[in-house]
Amino acid sequence: MNTLLLSINWNPNPEFFNLFGISIRYYGILWAIGIFCAYFIVRYQYRDKKIDEKKFDPLFFYCFFGILIGARLGHCLFYDPSHYLTSGKGFIEMFIPIRFLPGGGWKFTGYEGLASHGGTLGLIIALWLYCRKTKMHYMEVVDMIAVATPLTACCIRLANLMNSEIIGKPTDMPWAFVFERVDMLPRHPGQLYEAIAYLILFFIMIFLYKKYSRKLHRGFFFGLCLAYIFTFRFFIEFVKENQESFEDNMMFNMGQWLSIPFIIVGIYFMFFYDRKKVSER
Repeated sequence: MNTLLLSINWNPNPEFFNLFGISIRYYGILWAIGIFCAYFIVRYQYRDKKIDEKKFDPLFFYCFFGILIGARLGHCLFYDPSHYLTSGKGFIEMFIPIRFLPGGGWKFTGYEGLASHGGTLGLIIALWLYCRKTKMHYMEVVDMIAVATPLTACCIRLANLMNSEIIGKPTDMPWAFVFERVDMLPRHPGQLYEAIAYLILFFIMIFLYKKYSRKLHRGFFFGLCLAYIFTFRFFIEFVKENQESFEDNMMFNMGQWLSIPFIIVGIYFMFFYDRKKVSER
């Protein structure tokens, strides 16, 4: 049987609409949806814990810029340093959403290339700065962010799906996607696998927060978020195409190597950090 008959042909226009020559893409829209969903989830937790509303107000800006800057720099430095660090124009492209054309001039591209590992590091640093300003306990804040993070991660992977990027390896599974913008081979929809896994984690987080948040030690939600997401990310990489050619000769690809430290840190915070009784907080 022709495997193409069992596949889902996938070729959506990544552009939602064009406004005065500026392309508004599903990618940016889904990123925004993910961050705003997290905003309302964390705001609910602040109110549930009766934390001063004034302390919440600057949190969104710290998170937004921490994720964006970290994800962008992570992509440039981890996956394509030869382009971004070997020329003045490449270095400028790290920070502004344009691409300089070989024949002169430039083109607005948006921030093409964002790395989840870099975004996670950027968020961790931004939250540290936020806690220094507000005098809040760092782990209390990152635990609240961790509850909302899987939903944002789900939206980001759906954004990758709309862009037909970070595609999987060829497969004959009946749920395979044919990413027509790439080729006509049935492939694993790796982006969809991740989106579903992160959505499941979000519901697990909500359940644990509702039922056991006062019983679980500080740092548990942060650890669970890191361990779950990056363990899944490590294994899903086996059915995804490498993003850069230099990864082809590596035992594990860049995404897997970068995931290992996050998994270790996650396990530590889940099982070993701050195991005091809740009453001692």
